[in-house]
Amino acid sequence: MLESTPRFIASHGALADGARKQQIDRLLMLLRGAITAATRVMLSMNVPREHLAQVLAILPALSTPTTAPLADAAWLDVSAVVEEKQARLLIPDLYAAGARGIIELPINKIIE
Repeated sequence: MLESTPRFIASHGALADGARKQQIDRLLMLLRGAITAATRVMLSMNVPREHLAQVLAILPALSTPTTAPLADAAWLDVSAVVEEKQARLLIPDLYAAGARGIIELPINKIIE
């Protein structure tokens, strides 16, 4: 089996030109974001406030999971980025901890 890695090649002249260098840097940022996102998914779920601590203890995330109030004040929306291969292991544990309406979504880019 062969492996490959992406390479971005630019001429010294393009890197010395401020405007072209800025375009190159912007493109590289987007490419890196796509590469970073290739193995990750977003998990989003509804969590009763009384189960929030248990759900947060289960979730790995890039920094911390995002929480937002729902129309029913007793519930929160919780979202976190996880490795795709972890999602199938996490979902049953999240459900057992009280999360409901769990959704797994693909991610196109992650700009860190």
